[in-house]
Amino acid sequence: MEKKPHFVRREFPPREVPSVSLALLLAAVLLLNALLYLYINKFYISSERAETDPSLCPIGYFKLGAVKNCSPWLSCEAINREVRKLKCVGEGAVKKAFLSEWKENKVVLSQLTNSELKEDFLHGLEMLKALQSKHVVRLLGYCEQQFTILTEYHPLGSLRGLNETLHIPKYKGMNTWHRRLMLAIDYVSIIRYLHRSPLGTLVMCDSNDLDKVLSQYLLTSDFRILVNDLDALPLVNRSAGRLVKCGHRELWGDFVAPEQRWPYGEEVPFEDDLMPPYDEKTDIWKIPDVSNFFLGHVEGSDIVRLHLFDIHAACKKKDPAERPSAQEVLDTYRKVLTLLIREAAMPGTREML
Repeated sequence: MEKKPHFVRREFPPREVPSVSLALLLAAVLLLNALLYLYINKFYISSERAETDPSLCPIGYFKLGAVKNCSPWLSCEAINREVRKLKCVGEGAVKKAFLSEWKENKVVLSQLTNSELKEDFLHGLEMLKALQSKHVVRLLGYCEQQFTILTEYHPLGSLRGLNETLHIPKYKGMNTWHRRLMLAIDYVSIIRYLHRSPLGTLVMCDSNDLDKVLSQYLLTSDFRILVNDLDALPLVNRSAGRLVKCGHRELWGDFVAPEQRWPYGEEVPFEDDLMPPYDEKTDIWKIPDVSNFFLGHVEGSDIVRLHLFDIHAACKKKDPAERPSAQEVLDTYRKVLTLLIREAAMPGTREML
Protein backbone atom coordinates (compact mmCIF):
# COMPACT_ATOMS: atom_id res chain seq x y z
CA MET A 1 0.00 0.00 0.00
CA GLU A 2 1.33 3.36 -0.98
CA LYS A 3 2.21 5.63 1.90
CA LYS A 4 0.67 9.03 1.99
CA PRO A 5 3.18 11.84 2.15
CA HIS A 6 3.76 13.04 5.64
CA PHE A 7 3.52 16.80 5.96
CA VAL A 8 5.10 18.38 8.96
CA ARG A 9 3.26 21.44 10.21
CA ARG A 10 5.72 24.17 10.92
CA GLU A 11 4.99 26.86 13.45
CA PHE A 12 5.98 30.26 12.14
CA PRO A 13 6.79 32.99 14.58
CA PRO A 14 4.40 35.95 14.72
CA ARG A 15 4.90 38.41 11.89
CA GLU A 16 6.62 41.16 13.81
CA VAL A 17 8.71 42.59 10.98
CA PRO A 18 5.95 44.83 9.61
CA SER A 19 5.34 46.22 13.11
CA VAL A 20 9.01 46.98 13.55
CA SER A 21 9.13 48.61 10.11
CA LEU A 22 6.08 50.69 10.93
CA ALA A 23 7.61 51.79 14.22
CA LEU A 24 10.82 52.78 12.47
CA LEU A 25 8.87 54.64 9.83
CA LEU A 26 6.87 56.52 12.45
CA ALA A 27 10.06 57.34 14.32
CA ALA A 28 11.58 58.66 11.09
CA VAL A 29 8.51 60.80 10.44
CA LEU A 30 8.62 62.23 13.97
CA LEU A 31 12.33 62.95 13.63
CA LEU A 32 11.77 64.62 10.27
CA ASN A 33 8.98 66.77 11.74
CA ALA A 34 11.25 67.80 14.59
CA LEU A 35 14.04 68.74 12.19
CA LEU A 36 11.59 70.66 10.04
CA TYR A 37 10.32 72.53 13.07
CA LEU A 38 13.85 73.50 14.06
CA TYR A 39 14.62 74.55 10.48
CA ILE A 40 11.56 76.76 10.13
CA ASN A 41 12.02 78.12 13.64
CA LYS A 42 15.63 79.07 12.92
CA PHE A 43 14.90 80.96 9.73
CA TYR A 44 11.42 82.35 10.27
CA ILE A 45 9.83 82.03 13.67
CA SER A 46 12.89 83.74 15.10
CA SER A 47 12.18 86.72 12.85
CA GLU A 48 9.72 87.85 15.51
CA ARG A 49 12.84 89.00 17.40
CA ALA A 50 13.88 91.33 14.57
CA GLU A 51 13.89 94.47 16.70
CA THR A 52 16.10 92.86 19.37
CA ASP A 53 18.36 90.75 17.18
CA PRO A 54 21.58 90.37 19.21
CA SER A 55 23.68 90.68 16.05
CA LEU A 56 22.47 94.27 15.60
CA CYS A 57 24.08 97.29 17.21
CA PRO A 58 22.13 99.77 19.35
CA ILE A 59 20.46 102.65 17.53
CA GLY A 60 23.17 105.13 16.58
CA TYR A 61 25.83 102.47 15.96
CA PHE A 62 26.79 99.96 13.27
CA LYS A 63 29.27 97.22 12.49
CA LEU A 64 30.45 96.21 9.05
CA GLY A 65 32.05 93.10 7.62
CA ALA A 66 34.05 90.96 10.04
CA VAL A 67 34.38 93.75 12.62
CA LYS A 68 32.97 92.65 15.99
CA ASN A 69 32.68 96.02 17.71
CA CYS A 70 29.97 98.59 17.00
CA SER A 71 31.00 102.04 15.75
CA PRO A 72 28.93 105.24 15.97
CA TRP A 73 27.20 106.40 12.80
CA LEU A 74 29.58 108.48 10.70
CA SER A 75 29.17 112.25 10.95
CA CYS A 76 29.35 114.86 8.18
CA GLU A 77 33.02 115.40 8.92
CA ALA A 78 33.84 111.67 8.86
CA ILE A 79 31.90 111.10 5.61
CA ASN A 80 33.64 114.00 3.88
CA ARG A 81 37.05 112.88 5.11
CA GLU A 82 36.88 109.09 4.91
CA VAL A 83 34.38 108.17 2.16
CA ARG A 84 35.51 108.10 -1.47
CA LYS A 85 32.95 108.01 -4.30
CA LEU A 86 33.63 105.50 -7.07
CA LYS A 87 30.70 105.48 -9.51
CA CYS A 88 26.95 106.06 -9.80
CA VAL A 89 24.94 102.84 -9.35
CA GLY A 90 21.39 104.16 -9.32
CA GLU A 91 19.17 107.22 -9.54
CA GLY A 92 15.56 107.86 -8.59
CA ALA A 93 13.25 110.84 -8.29
CA VAL A 94 14.65 111.82 -4.89
CA LYS A 95 18.29 110.75 -4.75
CA LYS A 96 21.28 109.38 -6.61
CA ALA A 97 23.31 106.45 -5.25
CA PHE A 98 27.08 106.13 -5.60
CA LEU A 99 29.17 103.04 -4.98
CA SER A 100 31.81 104.32 -2.59
CA GLU A 101 34.63 103.13 -0.37
CA TRP A 102 35.15 103.54 3.35
CA LYS A 103 38.18 101.94 5.03
CA GLU A 104 38.43 99.28 2.31
CA ASN A 105 34.71 98.49 2.59
CA LYS A 106 32.29 99.01 -0.28
CA VAL A 107 29.43 101.30 0.82
CA VAL A 108 26.66 103.33 -0.82
CA LEU A 109 26.53 107.11 -0.58
CA SER A 110 23.09 108.53 -1.47
CA GLN A 111 22.67 112.22 -2.24
CA LEU A 112 19.59 114.37 -2.82
CA THR A 113 19.12 115.26 -6.49
CA ASN A 114 15.94 117.37 -6.37
CA SER A 115 15.80 120.14 -3.78
CA GLU A 116 12.00 120.23 -4.07
CA LEU A 117 11.93 116.72 -2.57
CA LYS A 118 14.19 117.35 0.40
CA GLU A 119 11.32 116.64 2.82
CA ASP A 120 10.95 113.17 1.30
CA PHE A 121 14.70 112.65 1.59
CA LEU A 122 14.75 113.65 5.26
CA HIS A 123 11.69 111.52 5.98
CA GLY A 124 13.46 108.52 4.48
CA LEU A 125 16.49 109.24 6.66
CA GLU A 126 14.35 109.42 9.81
CA MET A 127 12.73 106.10 8.90
CA LEU A 128 16.13 104.49 8.33
CA LYS A 129 17.32 105.70 11.72
CA ALA A 130 14.21 104.57 13.59
CA LEU A 131 13.62 101.23 11.87
CA GLN A 132 17.08 99.64 11.94
CA SER A 133 16.48 95.87 12.15
CA LYS A 134 17.24 92.68 10.25
CA HIS A 135 14.64 93.79 7.67
CA VAL A 136 16.16 97.20 6.83
CA VAL A 137 19.40 98.11 5.05
CA ARG A 138 22.14 98.99 7.52
CA LEU A 139 22.66 102.70 8.11
CA LEU A 140 26.33 103.69 8.48
CA GLY A 141 26.09 107.46 8.73
CA TYR A 142 24.42 110.60 7.41
CA CYS A 143 24.80 114.35 6.97
CA GLU A 144 21.55 116.30 7.03
CA GLN A 145 23.21 119.58 6.07
CA GLN A 146 24.55 118.06 2.85
CA PHE A 147 21.58 115.70 2.32
CA THR A 148 23.71 112.55 2.21
CA ILE A 149 23.11 109.08 3.62
CA LEU A 150 25.67 106.27 3.92
CA THR A 151 24.45 102.65 3.88
CA GLU A 152 25.81 99.14 3.46
CA TYR A 153 26.52 97.96 -0.10
CA HIS A 154 24.87 94.83 -1.53
CA PRO A 155 26.39 93.87 -4.89
CA LEU A 156 23.35 91.94 -6.16
CA GLY A 157 21.37 95.18 -6.21
CA SER A 158 17.62 95.59 -6.19
CA LEU A 159 15.04 92.86 -6.66
CA ARG A 160 14.42 94.04 -10.21
CA GLY A 161 17.45 91.97 -11.23
CA LEU A 162 16.41 88.79 -9.38
CA ASN A 163 15.72 86.63 -12.45
CA GLU A 164 18.92 87.74 -14.14
CA THR A 165 20.87 86.93 -10.97
CA LEU A 166 19.34 83.44 -10.78
CA HIS A 167 20.59 82.70 -14.31
CA ILE A 168 24.20 83.43 -13.36
CA PRO A 169 26.00 80.05 -13.05
CA LYS A 170 27.07 80.85 -9.47
CA TYR A 171 23.45 81.25 -8.35
CA LYS A 172 21.62 78.71 -10.53
CA GLY A 173 21.40 76.36 -7.57
CA MET A 174 19.23 78.96 -5.84
CA ASN A 175 16.66 78.92 -8.63
CA THR A 176 14.23 76.52 -6.93
CA TRP A 177 10.65 76.79 -5.68
CA HIS A 178 11.98 76.43 -2.14
CA ARG A 179 14.40 79.35 -2.33
CA ARG A 180 11.90 81.50 -4.21
CA LEU A 181 9.20 80.85 -1.60
CA MET A 182 11.68 81.83 1.10
CA LEU A 183 12.17 85.17 -0.68
CA ALA A 184 8.40 85.68 -0.73
CA ILE A 185 8.34 84.95 3.00
CA ASP A 186 11.09 87.54 3.50
CA TYR A 187 9.02 90.10 1.60
CA VAL A 188 5.87 89.45 3.63
CA SER A 189 7.97 89.54 6.82
CA ILE A 190 9.06 93.06 5.92
CA ILE A 191 5.46 94.15 5.28
CA ARG A 192 4.47 92.65 8.63
CA TYR A 193 7.35 94.49 10.32
CA LEU A 194 6.29 97.82 8.79
CA HIS A 195 2.69 97.27 9.84
CA ARG A 196 3.83 96.57 13.41
CA SER A 197 6.87 98.82 13.54
CA PRO A 198 8.18 100.65 16.63
CA LEU A 199 6.67 103.82 15.14
CA GLY A 200 3.23 102.32 14.52
CA THR A 201 1.51 101.09 11.37
CA LEU A 202 3.45 102.23 8.31
CA VAL A 203 2.27 101.94 4.69
CA MET A 204 4.70 101.24 1.83
CA CYS A 205 3.53 103.96 -0.55
CA ASP A 206 6.24 103.69 -3.24
CA SER A 207 4.41 100.70 -4.71
CA ASN A 208 2.21 101.79 -7.59
CA ASP A 209 3.50 99.07 -9.94
CA LEU A 210 5.57 95.91 -9.66
CA ASP A 211 8.77 97.46 -10.97
CA LYS A 212 8.51 100.27 -8.43
CA VAL A 213 7.98 97.79 -5.59
CA LEU A 214 11.00 95.70 -6.60
CA SER A 215 13.21 98.79 -6.77
CA GLN A 216 12.59 99.47 -3.06
CA TYR A 217 14.24 96.23 -1.91
CA LEU A 218 17.75 94.80 -2.04
CA LEU A 219 18.87 91.20 -2.51
CA THR A 220 21.72 90.24 -0.19
CA SER A 221 24.54 87.86 -1.12
CA ASP A 222 23.04 85.18 1.14
CA PHE A 223 19.67 85.60 -0.62
CA ARG A 224 17.69 87.56 1.90
CA ILE A 225 15.63 90.69 1.24
CA LEU A 226 16.14 94.10 2.83
CA VAL A 227 13.97 97.17 2.39
CA ASN A 228 16.18 99.97 1.13
CA ASP A 229 13.99 102.96 0.25
CA LEU A 230 11.78 104.40 2.98
CA ASP A 231 11.11 107.86 1.54
CA ALA A 232 7.34 107.30 1.26
CA LEU A 233 6.22 105.60 4.46
CA PRO A 234 3.22 107.40 6.01
CA LEU A 235 1.70 106.43 9.36
CA VAL A 236 -1.77 105.03 9.94
CA ASN A 237 -3.28 105.83 13.34
CA ARG A 238 -6.79 104.47 13.58
CA SER A 239 -7.35 105.57 17.16
CA ALA A 240 -6.66 109.17 16.08
CA GLY A 241 -8.64 108.74 12.87
CA ARG A 242 -5.53 109.18 10.72
CA LEU A 243 -5.44 107.34 7.40
CA VAL A 244 -3.10 107.91 4.45
CA LYS A 245 -2.96 108.75 0.76
CA CYS A 246 -0.01 107.67 -1.36
CA GLY A 247 0.80 110.93 -3.12
CA HIS A 248 -1.42 113.63 -4.52
CA ARG A 249 -1.95 112.33 -8.04
CA GLU A 250 -4.49 109.91 -9.46
CA LEU A 251 -3.46 106.25 -9.44
CA TRP A 252 -4.49 103.73 -12.11
CA GLY A 253 -4.22 100.04 -12.82
CA ASP A 254 -5.04 96.71 -11.21
CA PHE A 255 -1.79 96.61 -9.26
CA VAL A 256 -2.87 99.35 -6.87
CA ALA A 257 -5.70 98.49 -4.48
CA PRO A 258 -9.30 99.45 -5.41
CA GLU A 259 -9.47 102.02 -2.61
CA GLN A 260 -6.43 103.79 -4.10
CA ARG A 261 -8.26 104.48 -7.36
CA TRP A 262 -10.47 107.50 -8.02
CA PRO A 263 -13.96 106.36 -6.94
CA TYR A 264 -16.14 108.93 -8.74
CA GLY A 265 -15.76 107.88 -12.37
CA GLU A 266 -14.34 109.57 -15.43
CA GLU A 267 -17.09 112.20 -15.50
CA VAL A 268 -15.70 113.75 -12.30
CA PRO A 269 -12.20 115.25 -12.68
CA PHE A 270 -9.68 114.05 -10.10
CA GLU A 271 -9.22 116.30 -7.09
CA ASP A 272 -6.84 115.32 -4.32
CA ASP A 273 -9.05 116.90 -1.66
CA LEU A 274 -11.95 114.64 -2.68
CA MET A 275 -9.91 111.45 -2.76
CA PRO A 276 -10.74 109.29 0.28
CA PRO A 277 -7.78 108.12 2.41
CA TYR A 278 -7.06 104.47 3.18
CA ASP A 279 -5.02 102.20 5.44
CA GLU A 280 -2.25 99.57 5.34
CA LYS A 281 -4.47 96.97 3.66
CA THR A 282 -3.33 98.44 0.33
CA ASP A 283 -0.05 96.59 0.96
CA ILE A 284 -1.95 93.32 1.44
CA TRP A 285 -3.70 93.69 -1.95
CA LYS A 286 -0.30 93.75 -3.68
CA ILE A 287 1.22 90.70 -1.97
CA PRO A 288 -0.09 88.08 -4.48
CA ASP A 289 1.35 89.96 -7.46
CA VAL A 290 4.75 90.45 -5.82
CA SER A 291 4.84 86.81 -4.66
CA ASN A 292 3.92 85.62 -8.14
CA PHE A 293 7.05 87.38 -9.40
CA PHE A 294 9.16 85.72 -6.71
CA LEU A 295 7.83 82.23 -7.48
CA GLY A 296 8.67 82.54 -11.16
CA HIS A 297 8.23 79.52 -13.42
CA VAL A 298 10.54 76.90 -11.97
CA GLU A 299 9.62 73.29 -11.29
CA GLY A 300 7.25 73.15 -8.31
CA SER A 301 6.24 76.82 -8.36
CA ASP A 302 2.73 76.02 -9.63
CA ILE A 303 2.23 73.64 -6.68
CA VAL A 304 3.21 76.47 -4.34
CA ARG A 305 0.73 78.79 -6.06
CA LEU A 306 -2.00 76.18 -5.62
CA HIS A 307 -1.34 75.99 -1.88
CA LEU A 308 -1.38 79.80 -1.64
CA PHE A 309 -4.56 80.20 -3.71
CA ASP A 310 -6.96 80.76 -0.80
CA ILE A 311 -4.82 83.28 1.09
CA HIS A 312 -4.11 85.18 -2.13
CA ALA A 313 -7.82 85.26 -2.95
CA ALA A 314 -8.41 86.75 0.50
CA CYS A 315 -5.73 89.38 -0.15
CA LYS A 316 -7.68 90.45 -3.25
CA LYS A 317 -10.96 91.09 -1.42
CA LYS A 318 -12.41 94.39 -2.63
CA ASP A 319 -13.31 95.44 0.91
CA PRO A 320 -10.03 96.18 2.72
CA ALA A 321 -11.53 95.12 6.06
CA GLU A 322 -12.02 91.58 4.69
CA ARG A 323 -8.36 91.15 3.73
CA PRO A 324 -6.06 89.26 6.11
CA SER A 325 -3.36 90.99 8.12
CA ALA A 326 0.27 90.68 7.07
CA GLN A 327 0.79 88.38 10.07
CA GLU A 328 -1.96 86.02 8.83
CA VAL A 329 -0.42 85.94 5.35
CA LEU A 330 3.01 85.28 6.85
CA ASP A 331 1.68 82.44 9.01
CA THR A 332 0.11 80.82 5.94
CA TYR A 333 3.29 81.13 3.88
CA ARG A 334 5.31 79.48 6.64
CA LYS A 335 2.80 76.61 6.97
CA VAL A 336 2.92 76.02 3.22
CA LEU A 337 6.71 75.97 3.27
CA THR A 338 6.73 73.45 6.12
CA LEU A 339 4.16 71.23 4.40
CA LEU A 340 5.92 71.22 1.04
CA ILE A 341 9.35 70.56 2.53
CA ARG A 342 7.88 67.60 4.42
CA GLU A 343 6.23 66.23 1.30
CA ALA A 344 9.40 66.69 -0.73
CA ALA A 345 11.50 64.94 1.92
CA MET A 346 9.17 61.92 2.27
CA PRO A 347 6.87 61.87 -0.76
CA GLY A 348 5.48 58.37 -0.10
CA THR A 349 4.96 58.62 3.64
CA ARG A 350 1.19 58.91 3.57
CA GLU A 351 0.74 55.91 1.30
CA MET A 352 3.15 53.80 3.41
CA LEU A 353 1.21 54.53 6.55
